[in-house]
Amino acid sequence: MLNLVMLGSPGAGKGTQAAVLSGRYGIPHISTGDIFRQNLADNTALGQKARDFMNEGLLVPDNVTEAMVEDRLNQGDTARGFILDGFPRNIAQGYALTHMLEQRHAALQAVIYINVAHGLLVRRLVGRRVCVDCGAGYHVEFDAPVTADVCSACGGRLVQRADDEPDTVETRLRVYHEQTAPLIEFYRSRSLLHEVDGNGPVTDVTAAIVGIVEAVDD
Repeated sequence: MLNLVMLGSPGAGKGTQAAVLSGRYGIPHISTGDIFRQNLADNTALGQKARDFMNEGLLVPDNVTEAMVEDRLNQGDTARGFILDGFPRNIAQGYALTHMLEQRHAALQAVIYINVAHGLLVRRLVGRRVCVDCGAGYHVEFDAPVTADVCSACGGRLVQRADDEPDTVETRLRVYHEQTAPLIEFYRSRSLLHEVDGNGPVTDVTAAIVGIVEAVDD
């Protein structure tokens, strides 16, 4: 069994690397963003609870998020392991995950922390664009479309998401450092943390992570 957690700021590349690892090792990439969207779309009891808080403009409480994650971890495709992306987000959720795994007589093998310089994170996030028609993603600097502001796949208009605007990006990064960064020491103290330099090319980051995973999965 291979149970992994991906840590890192928004824009660090957690989702990209988790998707690669999922394909390589045949275990699901579990994104809390996807879990939320699925529960909301399916109008599950947990989705209804989350929607109530969101409609009030409030943060979804940890216990609702934790229940969604636990429900996802109990699905059959996690029998050989999983890669968590976006959970835990704070120390309380870190303890909750430990408890969930203890209930399954399981444990984490590694926590991969992708460390990227602040300036590069801002460039990555602010430069992102998405097609309003087909949802294809681009980047004005790193993955530009053939024609500026036009989707190369369908010709649709490319826009910047509200949460990728400069002021919002700085807020997201500040919240990360306040709430999520303490998890780095939480997992370091448990000898689970493995730090990877995420400033280089995607393939170099992947190679470093695979080396770590191969070592802990012996």
